[in-house]
Amino acid sequence: MRRLAKVGRMELEVLRFIADHSPVTVRDVAEHFAKSKGYARTTILTVMERLRQKGYLTRKKVGGTYQYFPRQPKMAIMQSLVRDFVQNVLGGSILPFIAYLTQEVELSDEELRELQKLVQELDARREEQAGRTKG
Repeated sequence: MRRLAKVGRMELEVLRFIADHSPVTVRDVAEHFAKSKGYARTTILTVMERLRQKGYLTRKKVGGTYQYFPRQPKMAIMQSLVRDFVQNVLGGSILPFIAYLTQEVELSDEELRELQKLVQELDARREEQAGRTKG
């Protein structure tokens, strides 16, 4: 997967909304953010166009109006953003993030099961790699 340009906080909010509600028009997004944050339509249009230029969004004309879609599935976008966060903010170490999870976050049972599953997958991958280096 190619690396996408960094996004700011407001861009991330808009991107998440679009990923959750696509296809959407500028009007749909602008109405949501006008009510929830007080943002002007022109501000939202600028943010959406910036996200499109950065490769996060695509659009197509339907009945004279552009509909916007995320270029990748939401999970792929979030994984890319997390990767950049870990590399650029945490210096490549996930330990501060894990400490945050254990001390600051109330995980649901489902989230805890998912984390346990991920740890099992990491263990299996590690064992597989160790087996290849020995053989």
